[in-house]
Amino acid sequence: MTATREVLVDLGSRAYPIRIGRGLLVDPGWTGAIGSRPRLLLADATVDRLHGEPVRAALGLSEGSVFAIEPGEASKSADTAARAWAWIAERRLPRDGVIVALGGGVVGDLAGFVAATWMRGIDFVQLPTTLLAMVDSSVGGKTAINLPAGKNLVGAFHQPLAVVADLATLDTLPQRELAAGLAETLKYGAIVDPAFFAWVEDRAAALVARDDEALAGAIRASCAHKAAIVARDERETGDRALLNFGHTFGHAIEAAGGFRDLLHGEAVAIGMVLAARLSARLGLAPEADAARLETALERLGLPTRVPATMSAEDLLERMRLDKKGLSGRLRLVLWRGIGRAEIATDVPEAAIRDVLSA
Repeated sequence: MTATREVLVDLGSRAYPIRIGRGLLVDPGWTGAIGSRPRLLLADATVDRLHGEPVRAALGLSEGSVFAIEPGEASKSADTAARAWAWIAERRLPRDGVIVALGGGVVGDLAGFVAATWMRGIDFVQLPTTLLAMVDSSVGGKTAINLPAGKNLVGAFHQPLAVVADLATLDTLPQRELAAGLAETLKYGAIVDPAFFAWVEDRAAALVARDDEALAGAIRASCAHKAAIVARDERETGDRALLNFGHTFGHAIEAAGGFRDLLHGEAVAIGMVLAARLSARLGLAPEADAARLETALERLGLPTRVPATMSAEDLLERMRLDKKGLSGRLRLVLWRGIGRAEIATDVPEAAIRDVLSA
């Protein structure tokens, strides 16, 4: 039995725990943060069929108290949010009510945004069921929906009451989605911790094989890194932007594929390689580190090249709209090598175009 691990996101009076372990959702103790308050469940439809029963039982909810969301980024839309608001209104969830999100990053982002905007903001709890959501999107309070023009363009910062990551939910996760989460795990090593980067490299086979101890260790370390960054910079005015390593490229790649062709973690994997290659082209970092990153991602089962169907000009145009830009200028996270990421502005577009074309 894997021991339960806990990480605290220290935001003073708004601090909250992240619990990581196997079998956590079948123990009703996880509902302690909610108490007796009114609650509703927003869940990925597939996840609800697989893991929803113990969650509903712990919450004391019937199936009619679940808003089921179809899997995929296409569901993270204004239309789905509007339907969720109407559904919540029909059930008269009050100001002291709580929304519980059961699923991956799509559900967590959408449910968090709905919670942030319902009655100007109510509490919510994250129950992430994908590795990517456990190590990234469920932690830190970023919530959003997509527009056809780009990913996460409408959103709010809204911290959860608690995050509960049950390793048992990963047993039913498709291998491709597990790999997508491993991309975000490796990212923490790439931006701030070369020792953790090497740790992931050394345990690549165990992580891909879903070894509980390896996964629990990777999730705990990833959450600890993100918690520390969020505690310093909750609203991304400084260090938190480093978490976007690979994301400006990755979001453009996702949008170019209509949010259907690639999973978020797959697009971020390609984006990290592009950021590393661009850093080398600009003379900021060794080319050998970019090659090492690419090899590590491939060992984790991830793509590392831009799909041939996507043009450099289209991707560059989408990058210009990315919400991480400032005053119309592209703002990228590049690096000086593994573990030393930094924010770069005024990167020559010709260099970006060359990397995208290559």
